[in-house]
Amino acid sequence: MKELLQKLHSGISLSHEEAEELMNHIIHQTATETQIVAAITTLSIRPISVNEIQGFRKVLMEMATKPNLSPKNAIDVCGTGGDGKNTFNISTTAALVIAAAGYKVIKHGNYGMSSNCGSSTVLEQLGYRFSPDSDKLQQELDECNICFLHAPLFHPALKAVANIRRSLGVSTFFNFLGPLLNPVQPEYQLTGVFNQKLVRVYQEILSKERANYKVIHGLDGYDEVSLTSGFLLSTNGYSQQISPSDLGLENLSQEALAGGETVEESAEILVNILKGTGTRAQTSAVLANAALGIQCFTPEKSFTDAYEEAHEALINNGYKNLEKLLSLAYETVE
Repeated sequence: MKELLQKLHSGISLSHEEAEELMNHIIHQTATETQIVAAITTLSIRPISVNEIQGFRKVLMEMATKPNLSPKNAIDVCGTGGDGKNTFNISTTAALVIAAAGYKVIKHGNYGMSSNCGSSTVLEQLGYRFSPDSDKLQQELDECNICFLHAPLFHPALKAVANIRRSLGVSTFFNFLGPLLNPVQPEYQLTGVFNQKLVRVYQEILSKERANYKVIHGLDGYDEVSLTSGFLLSTNGYSQQISPSDLGLENLSQEALAGGETVEESAEILVNILKGTGTRAQTSAVLANAALGIQCFTPEKSFTDAYEEAHEALINNGYKNLEKLLSLAYETVE
């Protein structure tokens, strides 16, 4: 462990094998807590390499519990988090809109480690009950086109660092890994990253693994399409910079996307959007992300057509599909 820490502190990237060794030390706690904190902190403040990401990921995926769900014709919609923007749950709401439009979504998520309200936090507030049961998850997919994989149920190894991550209260390299750890590994993926250098890392990894993917990074630091500025879009075979006007949409203010001060307020924002009573800015941001997700399934479809499809799904089926999903989880939204 000391040799690995010396490499990290010297700014030397770890090899694939060294990354595996380090992750094993962290997960199995064969290093001291001080060493683990030092490793996590160092990896979180310098650029991370593809070899490091893949080595860490291999260890965690080998230890993961994998539900019996097919990755075919399904998408994961998630971000790395850690952008510090305190937005409402844009990716989670967009995932629900994509499902309302009839596309299969297998969303992987967790409680917020560096934010007040992660995807699991808001879903739990709404009444969704997390489960590792494949039959229950498949029923939700069959009837509502969406199910949620709560990370702690499928990655028990991460419990070893949960308290450390929470106590640090900032984004760590585990955020970088999160969107790559879906235990089902769906065929399609829409991922937002808060760090521009991560765009290249994700592109290199996903281009070899996904039938279609999109990696997005807001030029003003968002890990999603916020419409508050231009964003980088990396997808199969190319990368480009896009502005809201290129999509026929208006620029939004950052204040317009603010999340609630409490979990209850965050859940209320999500519900209002799906009921069609969210603000124009909130709805536009959600639909922009949902449209990009729909394009992963139908790359021949224009953004405008995908956006309109998402809009129709939200108006006609957004809240109804959420209610149905929550009823399957034995609770309903009041």
